[in-house]
Amino acid sequence: MLALQEDIRPSADLRNHYNEISKECRENDEAVIITVNGRGDTVSLSYEKYKRMKARLELLELLAESEEDVRQGRTAPIEDTFNDLRNILKETK
Repeated sequence: MLALQEDIRPSADLRNHYNEISKECRENDEAVIITVNGRGDTVSLSYEKYKRMKARLELLELLAESEEDVRQGRTAPIEDTFNDLRNILKETK
């Protein structure tokens, strides 16, 4: 499960303490929620954390599509799939 630590900071901190916030995101693997007028506005996180979250979301989307394919009967025997892949690989050589 994805346990994401969060810190909440006002937008002025982003402007006045960017380096500190950036370091907090990178070193603590933490998301920083930036507020405007006391309400959540944006989220800052390390680039590595962003890439990992994005990869997880993409995988979840693929799994959801796969589950829908199974529910709708859009499946084929695995042998057919491997044969199709072998034919594609032969064509590219």
